[in-house]
Amino acid sequence: MSAPDRGLLTGVRVIESSLLGPGELTSFLADLGADVIKVEPPQGDYIRRMTWPIVEGESLLHLHIHRGKRSITLDLRTPEGVEVYLDLVRGADAVVEAMRPGALAKRGLGFEQLREVNPRIVFCSISGYGATGPYRNLPAHGIAFDTWAGLVPAAYDDEGFCYLPEHPSMGIHAGPLLGALAVLAGITQARKTGAGSAMELAQSDAAAYMDWYRIETWRAYERPQSEVTGNASDDYERRAPGTAGMKEGVRYQMYDSADGHILFMASERAFWKNFCDAVGRPDLFERWPGEEYADHARNNRELQAELRDIFRTRTSKQWIAFGSEVNTPIAPVNTSKTIAQDPQFQDRFPWIPAARLGADEIPLPVNVAGEGLPTPTRAPKVGEHTDEVLRAVLGYDTAQTAKLREAGALG
Repeated sequence: MSAPDRGLLTGVRVIESSLLGPGELTSFLADLGADVIKVEPPQGDYIRRMTWPIVEGESLLHLHIHRGKRSITLDLRTPEGVEVYLDLVRGADAVVEAMRPGALAKRGLGFEQLREVNPRIVFCSISGYGATGPYRNLPAHGIAFDTWAGLVPAAYDDEGFCYLPEHPSMGIHAGPLLGALAVLAGITQARKTGAGSAMELAQSDAAAYMDWYRIETWRAYERPQSEVTGNASDDYERRAPGTAGMKEGVRYQMYDSADGHILFMASERAFWKNFCDAVGRPDLFERWPGEEYADHARNNRELQAELRDIFRTRTSKQWIAFGSEVNTPIAPVNTSKTIAQDPQFQDRFPWIPAARLGADEIPLPVNVAGEGLPTPTRAPKVGEHTDEVLRAVLGYDTAQTAKLREAGALG
């Protein structure tokens, strides 16, 4: 496997040292065509055995996160291994440390040492709780960042035991995504100025940042009502932040359809009128016209009962088509299982087949006019590309590689 020869990031090289999920930072870059070289210890990243499902002996987590990358093994406890790492850095744009902060520095490969051999290097450290703060040394897994950020409420079963409810993961994906953006910004600056940069971020920080609206709303409501109010449609009531208060909504609410559920969102008066006229119920608009904007008709049980009965008369597919025809917002309600059958998903996410990647995977959702993204290759076995990278990237001959292997630098 050689470096990618197409994609927006062709010619960008990133050296990755990672364990488990935060290695996703470079996944976004690899999907866009960057040459990502994953440097692993001789025993490899145990991501291959973590979580489920395990597909033919390798975790789906590994198959997705490390697709399109090359793997080499280096024993950084040996001086020879450290020298090879520095050789890789000499021709790289960025180094990503996706583990506890300072792990590379302990091997003599911190930012100060790296920029001595490459002044343009961008160094990014991504970890659970970041490099500062009282939690910086806490061991953790991904869900911890979401519970810390207030995204996952505690739930209780019928016997009164507390449990972790089903929820989407935020920090473990948003953190790497923000990191990829920062790395590209650093590379852009380095190519302009010739000077590299060091940055660090935390997956917990990212989880909180992605919920900024609720967090900032609580903060805003600490100010007096003379400065911060609710919406005019609610008579300026200072409702609980974020999506709180949606439970009492009527014109912005989830409803049963004939075969599932839909989300109705006619919080603007114009959309509400379009709906009422199109279902032959102008009387609903005449009786409850609502405010011009942001009116959910909260706590109007009489209207809610009317809408409940109306929405049960058609299938979800029919309601989606209806919303498009009459210009009123009605959205599908899917699960992580059913979304793959949704026609919008099928149009936007052509599966990359298991025959290529080891598991059916969805592509990076970026569409580049006039060209497609490079099709990623299967996630590598431990050290699969060691000899190839040493030869093609660093120019080592057979004798040099053999000497490194004899010294234990390659594991």
